[in-house]
Amino acid sequence: MTAIHATAGRTRIKICGLTREQDVDAAVAAGADAIGFVLYPASPRAVSVKRAAELARRLPAFVTPVLLFVNESPVQVMAACAQVPGAMAQFHGDESPEQCLASTGGGERSFLRAARIPLGDAALQFDLVEYAHRYSHAKAILLDAHVEGFGGGGKAFNWSLLPTNVASHLVLSGGLTPANVTDGIVQVRPRCISLAVDVSSGVEMTGADGKAIKGTKDAEKIQQFVAAVRAADTLLAKNPFHV
Repeated sequence: MTAIHATAGRTRIKICGLTREQDVDAAVAAGADAIGFVLYPASPRAVSVKRAAELARRLPAFVTPVLLFVNESPVQVMAACAQVPGAMAQFHGDESPEQCLASTGGGERSFLRAARIPLGDAALQFDLVEYAHRYSHAKAILLDAHVEGFGGGGKAFNWSLLPTNVASHLVLSGGLTPANVTDGIVQVRPRCISLAVDVSSGVEMTGADGKAIKGTKDAEKIQQFVAAVRAADTLLAKNPFHV
Protein backbone atom coordinates (compact mmCIF):
# COMPACT_ATOMS: atom_id res chain seq x y z
CA MET A 1 0.00 0.00 0.00
CA THR A 2 1.43 3.35 -1.05
CA ALA A 3 1.54 6.63 0.82
CA ILE A 4 -1.38 8.13 -1.12
CA HIS A 5 -3.88 5.77 0.44
CA ALA A 6 -5.90 7.21 3.31
CA THR A 7 -8.18 4.66 4.93
CA ALA A 8 -8.65 6.38 8.27
CA GLY A 9 -11.21 9.07 8.97
CA ARG A 10 -14.82 9.83 8.17
CA THR A 11 -16.37 9.12 4.78
CA ARG A 12 -18.31 12.17 3.62
CA ILE A 13 -21.83 11.74 2.31
CA LYS A 14 -23.80 13.44 -0.46
CA ILE A 15 -27.53 12.83 -0.88
CA CYS A 16 -28.52 13.75 -4.44
CA GLY A 17 -31.69 14.39 -6.42
CA LEU A 18 -33.65 16.15 -3.69
CA THR A 19 -36.84 18.00 -4.58
CA ARG A 20 -38.70 18.45 -1.26
CA GLU A 21 -38.11 20.44 1.90
CA GLN A 22 -38.72 17.47 4.19
CA ASP A 23 -36.10 15.44 2.35
CA VAL A 24 -33.50 18.18 2.69
CA ASP A 25 -34.25 18.35 6.40
CA ALA A 26 -34.06 14.56 6.77
CA ALA A 27 -30.70 14.39 5.01
CA VAL A 28 -29.27 17.16 7.18
CA ALA A 29 -30.62 15.53 10.35
CA ALA A 30 -29.03 12.20 9.38
CA GLY A 31 -25.62 13.82 8.98
CA ALA A 32 -25.20 14.44 5.24
CA ASP A 33 -22.26 16.64 4.26
CA ALA A 34 -23.67 17.71 0.90
CA ILE A 35 -27.04 17.93 -0.83
CA GLY A 36 -27.37 17.54 -4.60
CA PHE A 37 -29.86 19.32 -6.83
CA VAL A 38 -30.26 18.13 -10.42
CA LEU A 39 -30.44 20.97 -12.95
CA TYR A 40 -30.68 18.64 -15.94
CA PRO A 41 -34.21 19.11 -17.39
CA ALA A 42 -34.40 15.58 -18.82
CA SER A 43 -33.99 14.01 -15.38
CA PRO A 44 -37.08 12.91 -13.41
CA ARG A 45 -35.40 14.47 -10.37
CA ALA A 46 -34.81 17.84 -12.05
CA VAL A 47 -35.59 21.10 -10.27
CA SER A 48 -35.35 24.66 -11.50
CA VAL A 49 -32.54 26.92 -10.39
CA LYS A 50 -35.08 28.92 -8.40
CA ARG A 51 -36.29 25.78 -6.62
CA ALA A 52 -32.73 24.65 -5.91
CA ALA A 53 -32.01 28.04 -4.35
CA GLU A 54 -35.13 27.79 -2.16
CA LEU A 55 -34.16 24.33 -0.91
CA ALA A 56 -30.51 25.30 -0.41
CA ARG A 57 -31.55 28.12 1.92
CA ARG A 58 -32.62 25.44 4.41
CA LEU A 59 -29.08 24.12 4.72
CA PRO A 60 -27.10 24.92 7.88
CA ALA A 61 -23.48 25.99 7.87
CA PHE A 62 -20.99 23.39 6.61
CA VAL A 63 -23.54 21.44 4.52
CA THR A 64 -22.69 22.07 0.87
CA PRO A 65 -25.24 22.47 -1.95
CA VAL A 66 -24.14 20.77 -5.18
CA LEU A 67 -25.66 21.64 -8.55
CA LEU A 68 -25.59 18.89 -11.19
CA PHE A 69 -25.22 20.03 -14.81
CA VAL A 70 -25.19 18.12 -18.09
CA ASN A 71 -23.63 19.87 -21.08
CA GLU A 72 -24.73 23.36 -20.05
CA SER A 73 -22.90 26.41 -21.35
CA PRO A 74 -20.42 28.15 -19.04
CA VAL A 75 -22.69 31.20 -18.95
CA GLN A 76 -25.66 29.11 -17.76
CA VAL A 77 -23.58 27.27 -15.17
CA MET A 78 -22.17 30.47 -13.70
CA ALA A 79 -25.60 32.12 -13.65
CA ALA A 80 -27.14 29.15 -11.82
CA CYS A 81 -24.31 28.93 -9.28
CA ALA A 82 -24.61 32.64 -8.58
CA GLN A 83 -28.18 32.04 -7.35
CA VAL A 84 -27.11 29.35 -4.85
CA PRO A 85 -24.46 30.80 -2.52
CA GLY A 86 -21.66 28.41 -1.68
CA ALA A 87 -22.71 25.90 -4.34
CA MET A 88 -20.30 23.39 -5.83
CA ALA A 89 -20.80 22.39 -9.47
CA GLN A 90 -20.98 18.80 -10.69
CA PHE A 91 -20.43 18.08 -14.37
CA HIS A 92 -22.11 14.90 -15.55
CA GLY A 93 -22.06 15.23 -19.33
CA ASP A 94 -19.39 15.50 -22.01
CA GLU A 95 -17.70 18.58 -20.58
CA SER A 96 -14.00 18.87 -21.40
CA PRO A 97 -11.47 20.02 -18.79
CA GLU A 98 -11.46 23.40 -20.49
CA GLN A 99 -15.26 23.68 -20.33
CA CYS A 100 -15.26 22.77 -16.63
CA LEU A 101 -12.74 25.51 -15.93
CA ALA A 102 -14.62 28.05 -18.05
CA SER A 103 -17.85 27.24 -16.18
CA THR A 104 -16.25 27.77 -12.77
CA GLY A 105 -14.36 30.99 -13.32
CA GLY A 106 -11.12 29.26 -14.12
CA GLY A 107 -11.62 26.84 -11.25
CA GLU A 108 -12.36 29.49 -8.63
CA ARG A 109 -15.59 27.61 -7.83
CA SER A 110 -15.05 24.02 -6.69
CA PHE A 111 -16.41 21.33 -8.97
CA LEU A 112 -16.80 17.57 -9.28
CA ARG A 113 -16.32 15.73 -12.56
CA ALA A 114 -18.28 12.54 -13.13
CA ALA A 115 -16.49 9.57 -14.69
CA ARG A 116 -18.83 7.09 -16.32
CA ILE A 117 -17.39 3.64 -15.57
CA PRO A 118 -18.52 0.83 -17.93
CA LEU A 119 -20.52 -2.03 -16.47
CA GLY A 120 -19.12 -5.52 -16.17
CA ASP A 121 -15.58 -6.44 -17.20
CA ALA A 122 -15.48 -3.44 -19.55
CA ALA A 123 -14.59 -1.37 -16.49
CA LEU A 124 -11.02 -2.59 -16.99
CA GLN A 125 -10.87 -0.58 -20.22
CA PHE A 126 -11.54 2.72 -18.47
CA ASP A 127 -8.29 4.50 -17.57
CA LEU A 128 -9.30 6.23 -14.34
CA VAL A 129 -5.76 7.37 -13.58
CA GLU A 130 -5.51 9.17 -16.94
CA TYR A 131 -9.04 10.58 -16.55
CA ALA A 132 -8.24 11.97 -13.11
CA HIS A 133 -5.06 13.51 -14.51
CA ARG A 134 -7.03 15.24 -17.29
CA TYR A 135 -9.47 16.68 -14.76
CA SER A 136 -6.87 17.46 -12.13
CA HIS A 137 -8.55 20.80 -11.32
CA ALA A 138 -11.65 18.98 -10.06
CA LYS A 139 -12.13 18.79 -6.31
CA ALA A 140 -12.87 15.08 -6.81
CA ILE A 141 -13.73 12.56 -9.51
CA LEU A 142 -17.21 11.10 -9.06
CA LEU A 143 -17.45 7.46 -10.15
CA ASP A 144 -20.78 6.49 -11.68
CA ALA A 145 -21.90 3.62 -13.89
CA HIS A 146 -22.07 4.21 -17.63
CA VAL A 147 -25.72 3.84 -18.64
CA GLU A 148 -27.93 5.28 -21.35
CA GLY A 149 -28.52 8.99 -20.88
CA PHE A 150 -26.97 11.23 -18.25
CA GLY A 151 -27.41 12.10 -14.59
CA GLY A 152 -27.03 8.65 -13.04
CA GLY A 153 -28.95 5.45 -13.63
CA GLY A 154 -28.98 3.74 -10.25
CA LYS A 155 -26.67 0.93 -11.40
CA ALA A 156 -23.45 -0.20 -9.73
CA PHE A 157 -20.28 -0.98 -11.64
CA ASN A 158 -17.67 -3.53 -10.52
CA TRP A 159 -15.70 -1.67 -7.83
CA SER A 160 -13.08 -4.40 -7.62
CA LEU A 161 -11.88 -3.55 -11.16
CA LEU A 162 -10.86 -0.01 -10.28
CA PRO A 163 -7.12 0.77 -10.23
CA THR A 164 -5.46 0.14 -6.89
CA ASN A 165 -3.49 3.38 -6.89
CA VAL A 166 -5.42 6.56 -7.84
CA ALA A 167 -3.76 9.74 -6.60
CA SER A 168 -7.05 11.63 -6.43
CA HIS A 169 -10.01 12.32 -4.19
CA LEU A 170 -12.90 10.10 -5.33
CA VAL A 171 -16.66 10.05 -4.82
CA LEU A 172 -18.26 6.61 -5.15
CA SER A 173 -21.69 6.70 -6.76
CA GLY A 174 -23.93 4.52 -8.90
CA GLY A 175 -26.38 2.03 -7.41
CA LEU A 176 -25.40 2.57 -3.79
CA THR A 177 -27.86 1.45 -1.12
CA PRO A 178 -27.81 0.93 2.64
CA ALA A 179 -27.12 -2.75 1.85
CA ASN A 180 -24.00 -2.34 -0.31
CA VAL A 181 -22.38 0.97 0.61
CA THR A 182 -20.28 -0.53 3.43
CA ASP A 183 -18.69 -3.00 1.00
CA GLY A 184 -18.17 -0.26 -1.58
CA ILE A 185 -16.29 1.96 0.84
CA VAL A 186 -14.17 -0.88 2.19
CA GLN A 187 -13.18 -1.85 -1.37
CA VAL A 188 -12.59 1.59 -2.86
CA ARG A 189 -11.23 3.83 -0.11
CA PRO A 190 -7.83 2.09 0.09
CA ARG A 191 -7.36 2.83 -3.63
CA CYS A 192 -7.38 6.66 -3.44
CA ILE A 193 -6.45 9.73 -1.41
CA SER A 194 -9.92 10.09 0.12
CA LEU A 195 -13.39 8.76 -0.56
CA ALA A 196 -16.88 10.22 -0.30
CA VAL A 197 -20.16 8.57 -1.34
CA ASP A 198 -23.12 9.86 -3.33
CA VAL A 199 -26.58 8.27 -3.24
CA SER A 200 -29.87 9.06 -4.93
CA SER A 201 -32.14 6.17 -5.94
CA GLY A 202 -30.88 4.01 -3.08
CA VAL A 203 -32.64 6.19 -0.50
CA GLU A 204 -35.86 6.90 -2.38
CA MET A 205 -39.34 5.81 -1.37
CA THR A 206 -40.72 2.69 -3.01
CA GLY A 207 -44.01 2.83 -4.88
CA ALA A 208 -46.73 0.20 -5.02
CA ASP A 209 -45.03 -1.24 -8.12
CA GLY A 210 -41.87 -1.87 -6.12
CA LYS A 211 -39.91 0.80 -8.00
CA ALA A 212 -38.29 3.90 -6.58
CA ILE A 213 -40.33 7.09 -6.61
CA LYS A 214 -37.74 9.29 -8.27
CA GLY A 215 -37.09 12.53 -6.43
CA THR A 216 -38.93 11.48 -3.27
CA LYS A 217 -36.61 10.37 -0.49
CA ASP A 218 -37.26 8.04 2.44
CA ALA A 219 -35.99 9.45 5.76
CA GLU A 220 -35.53 5.95 7.24
CA LYS A 221 -33.46 4.80 4.26
CA ILE A 222 -31.31 7.91 4.54
CA GLN A 223 -30.63 7.10 8.19
CA GLN A 224 -29.83 3.48 7.31
CA PHE A 225 -27.47 4.61 4.57
CA VAL A 226 -25.58 6.95 6.90
CA ALA A 227 -25.35 4.19 9.51
CA ALA A 228 -23.89 1.81 6.90
CA VAL A 229 -21.29 4.41 5.91
CA ARG A 230 -20.26 4.81 9.53
CA ALA A 231 -20.02 1.01 9.83
CA ALA A 232 -17.51 1.04 6.96
CA ASP A 233 -15.50 3.75 8.71
CA THR A 234 -15.36 1.59 11.82
CA LEU A 235 -14.22 -1.45 9.84
CA LEU A 236 -11.43 0.48 8.14
CA ALA A 237 -10.32 2.08 11.40
CA LYS A 238 -9.84 -1.42 12.82
CA ASN A 239 -8.23 -2.84 9.70
CA PRO A 240 -6.92 -0.11 7.34
CA PHE A 241 -5.60 -2.63 4.84
CA HIS A 242 -8.93 -4.43 4.42
CA VAL A 243 -9.81 -4.56 0.70
